[in-house]
Amino acid sequence: MKGNKSLGNNLYAFKLGLSISPKRVAFSGIKTFLRYFEWLFFKIFFIRYIINAIMAEKTFKELATVIAIFCGMFLITTIINTYYTQVLEPLTATDIYQKLYKRLFAKAKNVELKCFEDAEFYNSYTMAIDNSADRVMSGIDSVFDIVFGVIAGFISLYALFTIDKMSVLFIIFPMIGNFFFGKRLNKMYGKRYEDNVLNDRKTQYINRVMYLSDYAKEMRLSNVYNIVKGQYKEATDDTVDVMNKHSKDGIVNNWLQNVFTFPAVFEGIMLYSVYRAMISKTIGIGELAVMFTIMDTASWIIFSMYRNIVKAMENGVYLNNLINFMEYKETIPEDQTGIIPNTNIESIEFRNVTFYYKEDAPLIQNLSFTIKGGETIAFCGHNGAGKTTILKLLFRLYDPVEGMILVNGINIKEYELKSYRRLFATAFQDYKVFGTSIFSNVTMGREDISREEVQKALRKTGILDAVNQCTEKEDTVLTKEFNQDGVVFSGGQTQKLVLARVFAQPAEIKIFDEPSSALDPVAEYELYQNILKEKQEHTMIFISHRLSSVKDADRIMMFEHGKLIEEGTHAELMQSNGKYAEMYMFQAKNYLIVE
Repeated sequence: MKGNKSLGNNLYAFKLGLSISPKRVAFSGIKTFLRYFEWLFFKIFFIRYIINAIMAEKTFKELATVIAIFCGMFLITTIINTYYTQVLEPLTATDIYQKLYKRLFAKAKNVELKCFEDAEFYNSYTMAIDNSADRVMSGIDSVFDIVFGVIAGFISLYALFTIDKMSVLFIIFPMIGNFFFGKRLNKMYGKRYEDNVLNDRKTQYINRVMYLSDYAKEMRLSNVYNIVKGQYKEATDDTVDVMNKHSKDGIVNNWLQNVFTFPAVFEGIMLYSVYRAMISKTIGIGELAVMFTIMDTASWIIFSMYRNIVKAMENGVYLNNLINFMEYKETIPEDQTGIIPNTNIESIEFRNVTFYYKEDAPLIQNLSFTIKGGETIAFCGHNGAGKTTILKLLFRLYDPVEGMILVNGINIKEYELKSYRRLFATAFQDYKVFGTSIFSNVTMGREDISREEVQKALRKTGILDAVNQCTEKEDTVLTKEFNQDGVVFSGGQTQKLVLARVFAQPAEIKIFDEPSSALDPVAEYELYQNILKEKQEHTMIFISHRLSSVKDADRIMMFEHGKLIEEGTHAELMQSNGKYAEMYMFQAKNYLIVE
């Protein structure tokens, strides 16, 4: 992580806001200018003019005219402020939310998969999106607050200096209170927030678990509620510990900040003014009123300036996470340019590929194999053998630590990533469905898939009849997340729906990862018959623990601990009587009916 450059981070937010909503930035500047203008003009110059005019015995008509002009100016500024707060502010806020989160989500989609599996990075991402739009808008306001606050501060100090040179010294106290103790308090707030990020994630997760229907059955049919409740208590207890850990520093610094910022200034100025009027008798009652009004207003302007600087510093701490996330340089960027791949697949080759998260725990070890275009290949092996990891490497969700992967003889790192990934249609075993229509869940955003192709794919997986029974057919919304009338399919039906994605996608390489794990034997048999029909036009790879379903593959690859230990046809592997034959015979026994 980069160092915290709090004030500079607000400037970054200002520039980001300017690129998103110039209107918001412009009117934020106008609003801030008018606020300081009102303070200076009405509370210093206007009051000073009226008191001096009365003492100079100006006519009532002259005073009434000036007051009328001032009232007119006040009404104009009030109209502008009201229009900003009631109309422009909510409208531009929505615009910033939409466009900023669009950028954040695009960035999140562009970073490589390993980032989401890295706890430190994921915490940073969580903090980056946490109220990020509010932070950006606060950064915009902070820049104007500081700029106009400094200008107004100098003007008010000058006005104070023209009345009493010594009174300016009182401004030292809020400087100490805000820049020293306020800075320490702000640092504590940032550290407390970072220390509590994991606890916040835990409580948010448990909140989701408690209201999502996905978890309702387990909650009622087991004692898992007690575990979840224990996790919630642990998270809240840790939150209390975090608060207690920082409470002493918070109390001390907050108290000292307030003492130096308020009593030392306001009561000090009041006492000094009374002294000059009653003891030294160096000013009269009129001058006392002017002096006290200007001192009070100047102090509030200076205090506001310091407070805005401290607020900007605090906001900068949170913006630091947003900036670090937005400036993160992806190792496998989704928008990577390169060679457009040939859609005629001739070969897929793993050449001495090694991959690991930790060097002492390799998942794939010096792996080499070749798949010819048009082949149907089955990956087999026990859990943890590396089968799914091989697919993730093939998709460039990860890159090998050593070796290379080639498609049509070209290192896949040289291809334009989006075009390369369009070569594949995949159904992972840990599939997800989305709270949108059945049609969209099958096409997954591809606009080149027709309704007829979607229906054909649904028929191949055996889910079309169930879809046609829905009120809106393929336009029916899945899940009840956003629609009370949404459909919730069974586990087997959901898997069939996900598998339809592979059949519908116009991809050259079709990959099925444990495609029948939730299906009954009849549905499994029909599915594999349709999968094998696909091999006439595509290169096929599928992973299955059920070896009875892979017999008809052109070639079977058996993996163990990230290594290819056997390969061949079903007959060849059974004849060699190795690991594959052992696993196949063990599974076959489970299908025998014992009388």
